[in-house]
Amino acid sequence: MAPASSPAAGSVGGAQALWPGDFPDPFVLLVRGPADAGNLYYAYATQAGTTEVQTIRSPDLAHWEWVGEALPRLPSWAVYGYLWGPSVLARSAGYVLYYATRQAATGRQCISLAVSLLPQGPFVDTSDGPFICQLDRGGSIDPSPLVDDNGTPWLVWKSEGTLAGEPTRIWSQRLSADGRGLDGQPTELAHTDQGWERPIVEGPTMARVGGRYVLFYAANRWETPGYAIGYALCATPAGPCHKPLGGPVMATSGGEAGPGGPSAFVDSGGALRLAYHAWTAGQVGYPGGARRLHLANVSLAGDVATLRE
Repeated sequence: MAPASSPAAGSVGGAQALWPGDFPDPFVLLVRGPADAGNLYYAYATQAGTTEVQTIRSPDLAHWEWVGEALPRLPSWAVYGYLWGPSVLARSAGYVLYYATRQAATGRQCISLAVSLLPQGPFVDTSDGPFICQLDRGGSIDPSPLVDDNGTPWLVWKSEGTLAGEPTRIWSQRLSADGRGLDGQPTELAHTDQGWERPIVEGPTMARVGGRYVLFYAANRWETPGYAIGYALCATPAGPCHKPLGGPVMATSGGEAGPGGPSAFVDSGGALRLAYHAWTAGQVGYPGGARRLHLANVSLAGDVATLRE
């Protein structure tokens, strides 16, 4: 999703917004601490202003504090100003940050990774080229990791599509045990095929629910009230997947407009949650609006998912 300058932090807009500033495409990571220290949640977001990977943290998902910049420097092949959709995977040797950035040689968005010993960074990217970049499909963005029932890490992401008719698609692929390499081949999970989604599906996030996986995603245009969140149910992280609904599971309603950028995670009590951003109703788009952080509780009964704040 497109970067933007951050409006000044002020009063929280929309019902239950949890952070006063612009915080698009949030990703939430639970970091479990020792018994005497407690757990912390870290949230990362798309570039706003001069901060490329915005980072905040909370002990309880209600009270958040600013941490700062998680990625001080881009690799030499990338162009400053286009860092979107960061996400973080915890591994035994530290943390892996996945993010989309612009490749100078092609002008396309591509996925890269950086590593750190700490969840807040600083993350270091020593790559000499993209980690994933489907140039024939318009580029690749919105990486999001998950761990399956066997402890294997996976990555889901979106290919950008092309003006020549290639639609936007959502993909998954196994990661190496350390999260720094890819195993096997990518598999398509979903693409733009419902009217409300057009012209874009993006921002995928996947979580285990019982013996299957739920894939949340955003669709439509991010800068409009028509942006919304849908979902698919998948047998495995590699699919097959199906969309139970013919429309979104969360759309513009009340004080929130154009919800998107979903991030599914399990909280410290074992409950499935969904972080997402939304505009304040009547203030959609930049420079006047801001995409603020929200959280929803997720329940799944049969094929029906319910989101509630």
